[in-house]
Amino acid sequence: MRIFMPFLALLLPAVVTGATFELPPQEFDLVGAILVVEALPEDTLLDVARRHDIGQEEIVRANPEVDRWLPGGGTKIIIPSRRILPPVPREGLILNLPEMRLYYYPEPKPGQPAQVQTYPVSIGRMDWATPLGETKLVAKKKDPAWHPPESIRLEHAADGDPLPEVVPAGPDNPLGRYALRLGIPGYLIHGTNKVFGVGMRVSHGCIRMLPEDIEKLFLQVPVGTPVRIINQSAKAGWYGGELYLEIHPPLEEDQAARDALVETVMLVIDEALFRRPGKVNARAIERAISRQNGLPVVISGEP
Repeated sequence: MRIFMPFLALLLPAVVTGATFELPPQEFDLVGAILVVEALPEDTLLDVARRHDIGQEEIVRANPEVDRWLPGGGTKIIIPSRRILPPVPREGLILNLPEMRLYYYPEPKPGQPAQVQTYPVSIGRMDWATPLGETKLVAKKKDPAWHPPESIRLEHAADGDPLPEVVPAGPDNPLGRYALRLGIPGYLIHGTNKVFGVGMRVSHGCIRMLPEDIEKLFLQVPVGTPVRIINQSAKAGWYGGELYLEIHPPLEEDQAARDALVETVMLVIDEALFRRPGKVNARAIERAISRQNGLPVVISGEP
């Protein structure tokens, strides 16, 4: 697979490994770089996404003209791996629901630079929404058994797919090999045996991760780590002298957020301009609102 990296990537924080980046100074807000790769003849768009730790909806929105199941060998694919950090304290675990992405800020080791790790996740579907709020990790479990709640067992039974009271650890366990229990009763961050759903709204409220991602996180994150679950469809941030805007579609059930998207966008831009005065390009803002593709775009400069 050939990879093309734009010159701007050289100006962004250094990539350490995979989805791990050195944190920029506090006055800067972006990490990563947009890549363009060529699909292999046998690839689906989801194969390309997994190789680059990108969720399904993320890569589809970044490549709206590319066939999800048969992109074709040699087709250039945008990898949306540049992002504006969420506008909350850079600590612990941050889950931004519209982005369907988890951020982890590990405690820096002595003499080492501060880092951030990012992971694609699945969240609860519209009728099983993942809750917002602040909590913490209260337990870790390798090879967990799954005790499906009665509500989920009733749903499966109604669909002709009855579940046992306990699903033991193994390849048929939907929790995968690792689980992190949140302080919110009944909610976990866990692996999955259905990797194609990562980066979509397919869970019963828990947060699903790719098997390789949850293993990496599980081995690092301690019990007691703070967790923030936020709903931030628009983010604005600075890198160098440029102001960027990143917009994700609001959650389907959040009609108020959908109706107020333009107002939300202007609010986050105002907050960024309060930190550092500047001019913005109204047309660039309008294009970002129209596309809502999750790619950070420059909005600073003359209209």
